[in-house]
Amino acid sequence: MKIQQQHELFSAVLDLPLGKLGVRTAGGLITELCYLPPHFDAKAPQDAVAELAATQLARYCEDADFPFDLPLKRAGTEFQHKVWDAIRSIPRGSVRTYGELAKHIGSAPRAVGQACGANWFPVVIPCHRVTSSSGLGGFANSDDPNGYLLGIKRWLLAHEGSSEYAWQQTTLL
Repeated sequence: MKIQQQHELFSAVLDLPLGKLGVRTAGGLITELCYLPPHFDAKAPQDAVAELAATQLARYCEDADFPFDLPLKRAGTEFQHKVWDAIRSIPRGSVRTYGELAKHIGSAPRAVGQACGANWFPVVIPCHRVTSSSGLGGFANSDDPNGYLLGIKRWLLAHEGSSEYAWQQTTLL
């Protein structure tokens, strides 16, 4: 019952090569993209915006250079937008550390990490391209090295051609 109720929160649950991704929509906009645990069942898109998201995310999974053009609802603080804009400027196949991004925008690494964790639109705003100075770092507020979230980060970085963490690629998904 609980999983069914959670399943109803999404306009689609996509089963992508990177893992499960929930799509929430309202009023013709994408309101949130959520990484989901592997036990979630796929759910076909329930509206045109969810269908558009499904199509574009599938295209990205085929071609890491695919440019997203999705109607995203404005969410987050001005500071988060500053961080997210900086993240969007990181080229595919490259990574920046929390510290490098913080220096670029005149902030602190912890604040950048918190803004990354608060990203409403992962993949589209590629926070997976931000790592710690000593390794992969966390992802989506998780630092469990064997968890599905860091498995998704590893997949995304490898998909985009970042060889720095290829040795950490796992088969968790």
